[in-house]
Amino acid sequence: MGEERYLSAGRAAEELGVSLATLYAYVSRGMVRSEAVEGKRRNRRYRAEDVRRLKERKERRRDPDGVVEGALHWGTPVMESGITLIDEGGLYYRGCDVAVLAEEKSIEEVAALIWTGNEAMAPALFGAEPPELSGRIRSVLGSVDGLPPVEVFQILLPLAAAEDPAAYDLRSHAVARTGARILRLMTEVASGEDAHGLAETLRRGWSPREEAGALLNAALVYCVDHELPVSTFAARCVASSEATPYAVVLAGLAALGGVKHGGEIELVEAFLREVEDTGDARAAISGRLRRGERIPGFGHSLYPEGDPRGAGLLRLTAEAYPESPAVALCEAVAGEVLELMGERPTVDFALATLARMLGLPAGGAVALFALGRTVGWIGHAIEQYQSGSLIRPRARYTGEQPR
Repeated sequence: MGEERYLSAGRAAEELGVSLATLYAYVSRGMVRSEAVEGKRRNRRYRAEDVRRLKERKERRRDPDGVVEGALHWGTPVMESGITLIDEGGLYYRGCDVAVLAEEKSIEEVAALIWTGNEAMAPALFGAEPPELSGRIRSVLGSVDGLPPVEVFQILLPLAAAEDPAAYDLRSHAVARTGARILRLMTEVASGEDAHGLAETLRRGWSPREEAGALLNAALVYCVDHELPVSTFAARCVASSEATPYAVVLAGLAALGGVKHGGEIELVEAFLREVEDTGDARAAISGRLRRGERIPGFGHSLYPEGDPRGAGLLRLTAEAYPESPAVALCEAVAGEVLELMGERPTVDFALATLARMLGLPAGGAVALFALGRTVGWIGHAIEQYQSGSLIRPRARYTGEQPR
């Protein structure tokens, strides 16, 4: 069951530790929203979200140190952003439902929406012919053959930064243009194709199937942003020092490589290979549970009723390839996990399913995640540059006291 949306007056007052009279005073001041219960003229219900927010404010005043500590672990929001909203099981970029964007908009349009607030700016940002790769970058590319795409990104971006003096211009419109150059470079490197449309360039390099372009585009859109996961927080910290967007993306990539972030996709891929080898999804899942091992790619703290990114991308993949053995395998796994554990697939599971379906190269699913999330990192960098503030929290000292 997900979190309750409404509370009774008694429950709301109990949560806040106040009397009913005080609760009604909060309502009259607009601090807690209420509405009439249908069919019960005298009864009202109270928005649980408002009660939780007010409770957090009171706790922050009573114990600011404890609240700050908890905020670093899926707790109270620590900074403001106008990019992404996660609300009641839904995910929205600039107020637009991500599921609608994934099916109706190109990744370039979504990037323009994130960076400028206006999707119509996409041609201005991505319309120019991409520059030729320099001789130095081409020579390095020849020496990194066989490495996963994300590792190649980490090698080449510092070289590209050194050749791009315009990246030091941190005005918002200039950062958006730099972001477009970074994305096109990364797409070209990942696909081995000259960059034109981002999703189509990946499709040409990775899949002979014409219809795969739409799926790759949807995957990129679903991966764009997700509030402040570790990679995005790292990116914002670097942006707060007024380092260039290249450094911001490199910081994001460094964090993304961890096993608790982008590395989760590789754990899902290994798990799916295990299921395929055994030929029995239930047996593979049960074996892991008996050994005390977790099932990667299922359950998300922010989505008690299921990750909408995972559900959306899996639905599009199944609709495009309903007869695929890869899709059948992953649907069988998802069904068994739901029955045994009550958990639903995350976007990591969906990306691994798509990669298996399309036969993407090794590291392709993680690269897809990194490319989509680069849009978000650039968006957060723009916000941070605009704020002009340095992210510099304090640490509570727990070591030996001075002698």
